[in-house]
Amino acid sequence: MAKSRRKFTKEFKEEAIRRLDLGASLAEVARACEVNPNVLHGWRRQLQAYGPKAFAGNGQRRADEARVAELERKVGRQALEIDFLRRCLQHVEEQRKLQALDTRTSSTRTLKSK
Repeated sequence: MAKSRRKFTKEFKEEAIRRLDLGASLAEVARACEVNPNVLHGWRRQLQAYGPKAFAGNGQRRADEARVAELERKVGRQALEIDFLRRCLQHVEEQRKLQALDTRTSSTRTLKSK
């Protein structure tokens, strides 16, 4: 029968890391908390990487943040596409205006020569 994973509160994890920061040895804190030293290393990395946002719970908050970041990137790409298309449209409109001017001047030249 498989063991269920233990869940530790944010406060428990922060307290364990605080003990390490105060100078307690890794093995000592791991024994006191009844966790593998590698787990403590992971908690420390998470705390350093995410600061107060570390240990968000079941991971939902980070998933939400990842989704927001993905959507922000998508909005940024679309903004670039819109800018590019606007410039293309502006260029096409300028070319049409130039063509219209060229056809007017050429048609007036043909009328004057008749």
